[in-house]
Amino acid sequence: MKIRQIMALTGATVVCGNGREDHEVQCAFASDLMSDVLTLDCNGVLLVTGLCNMQTIRTAEMADVSCILFVRGKKATPDILQLAAENEMILMETDHSMYHTVGELYCNGLPPIY
Repeated sequence: MKIRQIMALTGATVVCGNGREDHEVQCAFASDLMSDVLTLDCNGVLLVTGLCNMQTIRTAEMADVSCILFVRGKKATPDILQLAAENEMILMETDHSMYHTVGELYCNGLPPIY
C-alpha cells in the first residue's frame, strides 16, 4: 500500500519524508511496546504507534522500520523529526485511535505482519 493511500484512509499527514507519497509498505504492525517492535523480521513494515518519542525512532532504526504512523493525535517534536530525517524515515500523524487506524488499513488490504 502506498503512503498516499494510507494518508487518505487514515486522515494522516506526512510530517517527515514529504515527497515520498509513492513509497510502498508491504504490511503493518501496531504496538506501543518497542520491545515487540524489535522482534519484527520483515522489510516494508508500517509501524502504527501512539508512543511518540526518541525511543520510537531509535527502535525503528534498529528494526529497519522506515515508516511510522503516530496515532491518537501524537505530535513529533523537532528532535524526533530531525532524527527521523537523518534516518530517511517517513513519519505520519493522525488524530484517529489505533483501533480505528489499523481497522481502516486492514479492511482496505494492508495485511498484518503476522
